[in-house]
Amino acid sequence: MFDTLSDRLSATFKNLRGKGRLSEADIDATAREIRIALLEADVALPVVRAFIKNLKERALGAEVSKALNPAQQVLKIVNEELITILGGETRRLRFAKQPPTVIMLAGLQGAGKTTLAGKLGRWLKEQGHSPLLVAADLQRPNAVNQLSVVAERAGVAVYAPEPGNGVGDPVKVAKDSIDFARSKVHDIVIVDTAGRLGIDAEMMQQAADIRDAVSPDEILFVVDAMIGQDAVNTAEAFRDGVGFDGVVLSKLDGDARGGAALSIRQVTGKPIMFASNGEKLDDFDAFHPDRMASRILDMGDLLTLIEQAEKTFSQEEAQKMASKLASKKGQDFTLDDFLSQMEQVRKMGSISKLLGMLPGMGQIKDQINNIDERDVDRTAAIIKSMTPAERQDPTIINGSRRARIARGSGVEVSAVKNLVERFFEARKMMSRMAQGGMPGMPGMPGMGGGPGRQKKQQKKAKGKQRSGNPMKRKQQELEEAARRAAAAVEGGNAFGLPGQQGGQDFELPDEFKKFMG
Repeated sequence: MFDTLSDRLSATFKNLRGKGRLSEADIDATAREIRIALLEADVALPVVRAFIKNLKERALGAEVSKALNPAQQVLKIVNEELITILGGETRRLRFAKQPPTVIMLAGLQGAGKTTLAGKLGRWLKEQGHSPLLVAADLQRPNAVNQLSVVAERAGVAVYAPEPGNGVGDPVKVAKDSIDFARSKVHDIVIVDTAGRLGIDAEMMQQAADIRDAVSPDEILFVVDAMIGQDAVNTAEAFRDGVGFDGVVLSKLDGDARGGAALSIRQVTGKPIMFASNGEKLDDFDAFHPDRMASRILDMGDLLTLIEQAEKTFSQEEAQKMASKLASKKGQDFTLDDFLSQMEQVRKMGSISKLLGMLPGMGQIKDQINNIDERDVDRTAAIIKSMTPAERQDPTIINGSRRARIARGSGVEVSAVKNLVERFFEARKMMSRMAQGGMPGMPGMPGMGGGPGRQKKQQKKAKGKQRSGNPMKRKQQELEEAARRAAAAVEGGNAFGLPGQQGGQDFELPDEFKKFMG
C-alpha cells in the first residue's frame, strides 16, 4: 500500500547523501519533495501541513546543523514525525475487571467487519482468551451464516440465535449475548454490528442502541484503508455520532495510496489499534506505529519478523537443528530436516511478505513481488518423492534415482540435481555459521578478520618492521633466519614436511650458531 510513498521518500533521501552540510535551500527542497510525496499518497492536507512544519523546524535546528551525517539526521526526524502522526505508542486493548470484556465492532458495510471479527477472535484465542462472536448484524443478507463460518475457521464460539436477513432484534441479541457468555465462561464478547453503504441516521441510532445495551469496554471502528479520504470523513462522522475508542485498518495489503492510515489518527484523535493485511485469518496483528514508519522508510520490520518466527518455531526444535548443523560438516542435517524447516517458514506467511520485512528490500521489490510461491511446493514434492535413505544421505542419488524422483514429483531431472546441489551448498554454509562463522567476515566470533585475528596480524606486522640502521637491520634478518631454521628442525621444514629427529642431519651455518645460545 505504501510502495509509491516509500519510493518517493527513498529518492528524496538519496539526493541528500554525500552532503557534508545541509543548507537551508537543501532542507526546503527536501521538505517540498516530502510534501508532494505525502499529498500524492492521499494524506489529509492538515496532516501534511503539520508534518512539514515540524520537519522544517527540527531540520533547521542544531540537531542537523551540528550532526556528523546531516542526511541520516533528517531521515531520523522524518521517521520520528511519521511515528507521531501514526499514534506514537502502541495502544493495547483494555480488559474489564470483571469478565466478560465486551468489544463492539462498527463501520460501513463492506469494510470487512465480519471477517475481522474472526481474525480478532483467533488473535485473542492465541493470547489465551476464550472469545465469543456475536451475530448482531441481522440486516445484511447471509451475514449471520458468514460469521458462523468464519468463527468455525477461527476455532472460536459464536452466538447466533436469530437467522438474520432482516429477521430479529440486534439490540436484544447483543444484550442476551452477555449472559450467554457468562454462562459458558467466555471472557471476551465480540459484537459484530450492521453497517450501511454510507453514514445515515438509522445506522447511527442502531449502533448507539447496541452501545447503550452492552456498555462495551472497547468500541472499534473498522475502516477500509483503500477508500482514501472518505475513510477519514466517515471516521469523523461516526466519532461525533456514536463515538469509538480505536480504529482497525482493514485491507492494508491493497494497492491504494494509504493516506487514510497516515491521516486518521491525526484527524480523529483516536489511535489505530489493529491492522489487517491479507485475506487469511492470521493476516492480522496489533498496529505498531514505529514498525509501520520503518516499513514506509524501507528500514524493515525485524521485530514483527522475529515475533512471527517465535510463534512458528519452538525453542526446542531450533536447538535441535542447531546441534545438527554444528556436527562435522553439518552431515546430521538431512533433507527431512530441510523440508521441516521449509514448511515451518511457509507457516509464517508468504515468502514475499517475509522478505519485505527486511531492511532495504524496497530496492528490489519488483523481484520480490515476482517470487513464485509454488517453488516451495515443488521443492517439497521433490523431497517427498525420495526414499528415506535418499533423504538421509543425498550422495547416493545417482542418475537413475534422479530420473525416478523427477517422474514422481513431475519435474525435470535437472531440477532434482539442482535441488541436491543447493542443499549441499546451504548445509555447508549453515554448518560454518553454526560452528563459528564464515571466513573473512570481520567482527564475528570464530570468523576470520575478527578482533583477535586483527591483533595477531598487527603483532605479526610489528615483528616484521625493519630498522633504518643497516647494521641493526642485518642483525634482525639473521635472528629471523635463525628462528626459521630452528622451527624447521623441530617441527618440519618450510614445505610442511617433518624434519629429522633431533636435527642430526641438519647443520646450522656458523654465523647462526651464536643466536641459538
